[in-house]
Parts: sequence; C-alpha cells; structure tokens
Amino acid sequence: MIRWGIQNNKQRFKCKTCGLLFTWTNKAVMETNRFVWFKKWVIGRQTLQQIRKESGYSISTLKRYFYKYLDKPPQWKVYPSVKVNLIIDGTYFSKDLCLIIYRDSSLKFTQLYRITNGEWYDELKEDLENLHTLGVKIESITCDGHRAILKAVRSSCQEATLQRCLVHIQRMCRIWLTTRPLSDAGKELRTIISQLHLIKTKLERDYWIVALVKWYEKHHLFVNEKSFQPTSKRYWYKHKLVRRSFMTIKNALPNMFHYLDNPRIPKTTNSLESFFGHLKNHLTIHRGLSESHRKKFLQWYLRFNNE
Repeated sequence: MIRWGIQNNKQRFKCKTCGLLFTWTNKAVMETNRFVWFKKWVIGRQTLQQIRKESGYSISTLKRYFYKYLDKPPQWKVYPSVKVNLIIDGTYFSKDLCLIIYRDSSLKFTQLYRITNGEWYDELKEDLENLHTLGVKIESITCDGHRAILKAVRSSCQEATLQRCLVHIQRMCRIWLTTRPLSDAGKELRTIISQLHLIKTKLERDYWIVALVKWYEKHHLFVNEKSFQPTSKRYWYKHKLVRRSFMTIKNALPNMFHYLDNPRIPKTTNSLESFFGHLKNHLTIHRGLSESHRKKFLQWYLRFNNE
C-alpha cells in the first residue's frame, strides 16, 4: 500500500497488489476533529462560513454536528478550594433569560452558574449552600448590592466577608445626581463620589469618610426636607435623588472597604462584567439559535472558558 495523492483534504492510498484506491477513515479521530471545530465555533469567534472554508464540511453538515453537541450539555465540575474570593453577578439576555455566575476571582474560574429567569433569593441561597457542601470555602463575596444576593449571603455565608462593588455604587449615584446637578448639595456629593474608586489606603478612606460626614452636616436640612406630594397625598422627601444617593452610600458603608484589610478581596465586579461582555459578543455572532440551544451554548462557553 502506498500514498496516492490527496482527495477532499484526505490522504488517498493505493493497493500495489489489486490497484484499489481508498481513503482511511478513523471514527475516533473524526469525532475528535469535529469537536475541535465545535470548540472554535463556540469560543473562537468563528462563524459557520469561516469553519466551512477551513474544514471542508458544508454548513448544513456543520450545523448537524454542532447541534448534536448542543443537545448534550457538559457535566459541570466544582473545584474544591479554601479562601475563595467569589464574585457574584447576573446578566440578562432576551426572553427573560438570566445567567448568574459564581466566579473565583483569584483563579479566574467559574465555580458554579445558574441559568434562570431572574436573581431570586431561594436559588442564590441554594447555590451558596451547594458550593459549601462541595468543598468551596468562601472567604469573601463581592457583589453589586442586589437585595436577593445580600439576603442569601447573610443567611448562608455568615462567616464570609461581604464586599460591595464600589464602581456600581459610584455609577448608580452618578445616574441619580445627573451629569450637572442643579443643587449645591448634589454638585458637592457628586465630587465626593467621583473619588470613591481611587481609594487605595486606609488613610485615604478616612479622609473620604470625613468629607462625606462634613457634607451631610452642611446639607442635612436639604437632604431631609419634605414637601406635600399630591399624587400620594402625603409628605415625602423633596430632593429624592440626592437623598437616595446619600442613603445608598450610608447603607453600603460598612461593607465598602474590606479590600483594604485583605488585598485578595476584589473591590469591584468589573472582571465579571468584562466576562459578560465577551460572552454576549460571542453569542451575538451566532444569533438565530433557538432558546434551548442558546442556553446550551452558554453552558459550553463556560466549560471551554474554564479550561
């Protein structure tokens, strides 16, 4: 048997005895190659047209192979470890599809995920309890301050340090105060909030808190001023957005600066927000998938990203 050229990107052979021409097919190798193309499709940002040119398969054949893999989601494995600094956050897709991720900040590893329709307390509590049962010892949890997450952490992980995302606090206060506040209190508070993400030492933290306290002593009458609301027929705070910004900071203050005591604790959820951005870009490239296949695509993407 000798080599006899290439046919359809495959090595062709010839039998020297009978003259028969044939190509060698190894099903195990063939299946491995198909899975390599599937991985490039999921995490390599390659479209079906690009893979068709490289692989030699038709688009209909690639769809048949890829949808076969999508119908069998991967088995998930949790990595048991100690002193895990988790980042918890959720992102929403169309049709009430919500992906919640529990990501190890130090390892850049997704310990657990849940595909659901919202951030619910019961599900979050169950996930945290499952992580503890599977050997993940949580040292800290960084989150954006969603009520369901805060409640689940306080009930299931009382020993863990709760760190509020500084960027999220800063962003929400800027939205409420607007770019150009009309009141002097709003302008001064926006200036104070703009310095929040720059705090790197305990001394800077103390100066920042002193500035906030002095601001409140100066504008407490303005913040607590009430007026009659015709719609609700009761007296309520007149300057709602300024007060909401201040109360958000006041309520989060006990859990805002734990990262200064432990450098391993992430002070923001920015790394997970970036991860969500890349994930959505990959999913947008393959738009047109059914809702079921979209969910399976997310599972395979998380699996490949962990690898």
